[in-house]
Amino acid sequence: MNALEVLRFAVRGLTANKMRSALTTLGILIGVAAVIMLVAVGEGSSQAIQQNIQRLGSNTLTVMQSFTGGGARGGGGGGGGGGGFFGLGGGGGRNQQQAATGPRTQAKELTLDDARALADPANTPSVKSVSPVVTASAQTATYQGASHAIAQLVGTYPSYFEASNKPVDKGSYFFNEDVLAARKIIVIGRTVADDLFGSVDPVGRQITISGVPFTVVGVLKTAGSAGFQDADDVAVAPLPAVQQSLTGFGPLGQIIVQAKSATAVDAAQSEITQTLDQRHGITGTATADYRILNQATLQETVSAATGTFTVLLGAVAAISLLVGGIGITNIMLVTVTERTREIGIRKAIGAPRGAILGQFLAEATMLSLIGGLLGVAIALIGTRFTIAGVRPVVVPTSIVLALGVSVAIGLFFGSYPANRAAKLRPIEALRHE
Repeated sequence: MNALEVLRFAVRGLTANKMRSALTTLGILIGVAAVIMLVAVGEGSSQAIQQNIQRLGSNTLTVMQSFTGGGARGGGGGGGGGGGFFGLGGGGGRNQQQAATGPRTQAKELTLDDARALADPANTPSVKSVSPVVTASAQTATYQGASHAIAQLVGTYPSYFEASNKPVDKGSYFFNEDVLAARKIIVIGRTVADDLFGSVDPVGRQITISGVPFTVVGVLKTAGSAGFQDADDVAVAPLPAVQQSLTGFGPLGQIIVQAKSATAVDAAQSEITQTLDQRHGITGTATADYRILNQATLQETVSAATGTFTVLLGAVAAISLLVGGIGITNIMLVTVTERTREIGIRKAIGAPRGAILGQFLAEATMLSLIGGLLGVAIALIGTRFTIAGVRPVVVPTSIVLALGVSVAIGLFFGSYPANRAAKLRPIEALRHE
């Protein structure tokens, strides 16, 4: 009996009970589709986070208040802690253990004087620009009856636009003169512009934010959304105007520091640490009351973490493939039992053991292969949609792996029933009812 005849008998065996075959195939389909889609969601999340980090650039450092009295100092970067523009952890570095065990000092808040000290070339020759930042969240903006709650309203200096990679698409950003005069002008993100103005050009028009009038001078270039966060739901205004009208003259939320180049980041971080330690009275093994987030180091850390997360998602989904394989074993055992007499007749008229074994292995493999191919198709359709706020990114290797595993599962879980059928003695099979 040749391979073509074995396949013909396998197809006939599967079509004899279409509902049973379809349900068995469904188990493999779900498993393969789940693996591909969850890996795609993990990869999409990873890329979205990476894009968020890259918006600040590899030569950007973020100085933040360390509320627990422990944070990063010196040549460190990404690691423990939290905060930052995108809710990602920061801190760590060579003093991370010291942060937990070293003596604590009276915490000092980040101030405008700190920012000025960091901008002084005598203190930080490796620094290109310094942007003090205050943030007012969930401020309601209105324009001619339309309203929008701005997710993030930033008060800062003009250098912020370059340091945070926020180019202007329409109009222009504000200038140092606007900061000195505390002019109530504002640059808005695309989401804010669309919600308030629709198709109307917002440049030159006046909006009201929590009762305070601001004139729109520019619209930021579309940055896109990442997960649950809309990077275009933002507005940027001169620091003194935001402090006077919305936040008050309290401490800074952050200081964005741009090094002169990517290779100068470590030197800039060291200079920032030395300057702030001196200003805040941090000496010896005392714990810093600030932390420095290094974008390049953070990116490496996040890449490793999201890679592990993606593998975990794939492993969880792979359990459903295992369940589908067990289903194949169950169905094939039932099939062997039902077709015992048929097997006996075939063996009695000369069918070799290999033909019987091959037929049932072929049936199991076909079930898993068809389920795998349908699962790939469903997954490719599913990944075209946003899932839980994340745009999935298909990983080609996950398709190959899931399909390969589904076929292997068919062979593995189908081998026992096939071997059992092949070992049946003709006389016993013929007597079976």
